[in-house]
Amino acid sequence: MSSTTSAAHADRAAGAGPRKLRLPGIVLGVGLGGFVDGILLHQLLQWHHMLTSTNVDRIGVKYYPANTVTGLEMNTVWDGIFHAVCWVAVLTGLAILYARLTHHRRRVWTSAALWGWILVGWGLFNLVEGIVDHHILGIHHVYAGDQQVWWDLGFLLLGAVLVAVGWMIQRRAVPYDREGDAPGRAAQQA
Repeated sequence: MSSTTSAAHADRAAGAGPRKLRLPGIVLGVGLGGFVDGILLHQLLQWHHMLTSTNVDRIGVKYYPANTVTGLEMNTVWDGIFHAVCWVAVLTGLAILYARLTHHRRRVWTSAALWGWILVGWGLFNLVEGIVDHHILGIHHVYAGDQQVWWDLGFLLLGAVLVAVGWMIQRRAVPYDREGDAPGRAAQQA
């Protein structure tokens, strides 16, 4: 194979990287962002659970306050369903990533493009979850109380920042070279 053909092949392989990372990165980001939300806000800080604001929701779900045994049991079930969906999203993202890139995985996992797309997915999770659950359905809020609208808006702002930062990172990322790990490549370039 001539060096011109080899270089053209390497350019095509490198250019294909970021596009191949978009979908798995976003799906991984949605799942990982959901886990951060559920673990940090639901479990560790206990600011809310999936159904803690249904006494003022817009869809008529029975109220399950977290300060009663029955309420906490139902919220725990729905938090578990939420975490199961996050787990499926992470497994799906990993499966898509593996299916697209089965060689030189080390370069992929250290790729700024992948991590940029993961941040975009996390931000999209925050935006969709915040708009749907906090504002449209009203089934819970980031931190319920008199100032809950500001906490909810802050959550949306964080989502927008994550999308913007992730987008900038993946746009500036150097496409990974799938052939860069090939034995003898350095010798060919010398």
